Amino acid sequence: MTSAEPAPPRRPLRLAEMTTVEAADAVTSSPVVILPAGAFEQHGPGMPMATDTVRAESVVDLVAAELAGRAVIGPAIPVGVSPHHLAFAGTVTLSTTTFAAVVREYVDSLHRHGWRKILVVTGHGGNNATLGTVAQDLLVTRPDIQFAWTPLTALAPDAVADMRVSEVHGHSGEAETAQMLHLAPHLVHTDRLTPGSTATAELDPLSRLSRRGHPALTVGYDRLSANGVLGDPRRATAAAGQAIVDTAVSRIVAFVKEWLDA
Repeated sequence: MTSAEPAPPRRPLRLAEMTTVEAADAVTSSPVVILPAGAFEQHGPGMPMATDTVRAESVVDLVAAELAGRAVIGPAIPVGVSPHHLAFAGTVTLSTTTFAAVVREYVDSLHRHGWRKILVVTGHGGNNATLGTVAQDLLVTRPDIQFAWTPLTALAPDAVADMRVSEVHGHSGEAETAQMLHLAPHLVHTDRLTPGSTATAELDPLSRLSRRGHPALTVGYDRLSANGVLGDPRRATAAAGQAIVDTAVSRIVAFVKEWLDA
């Protein structure tokens, strides 16, 4: 390689690709394990069931590559907490109890081998409440574990604000579609992207209440939108998706680097 040639891209470390001997060494050399978590749920007429898992795994790959061997990618959690999408064909869900058990048992296994810092990156907002509960429980059951978790899109509100989003936006809308156009465009049926609910006036009174935040009210997505989409995915661009992804990656990397030095 000459000085004029660019350096080859760094490859993320994956526990799945290691031998048991390499894994034992990684406990010391790669003290952070990152677990991508997603969902198996409808994403409207234009995007796949695995949208949230694809986004989480892609972001985790980028984060681990940036950390240059200081973190290792653990097994993904490809099915999440999605009962609010069950009215739409293809959706598969875990109960909150089962999802929590899966996360805890992943953590227990990794703890047994010596890892003490574990980060879950979730592409699905429906997993958030359970991850918060697991984090609280681990303070008692595994006090030597440092367990962190983060959503994706919520890490980049400034990048989302730069998009031309609808008054009502979110699931399968502008921001998620943009990320998929950047990360996995071959999985997006651009000819099938159609708007869902885009304005508060389109929602019934109960759905409007559910969008206010607090007090919190949970309703099924079939009540919020006839096609399961919040927003207008036709407005999404790959460039906007890259901005969201790059922002999320940089903020997760910055967190982990500070965490490693803490």
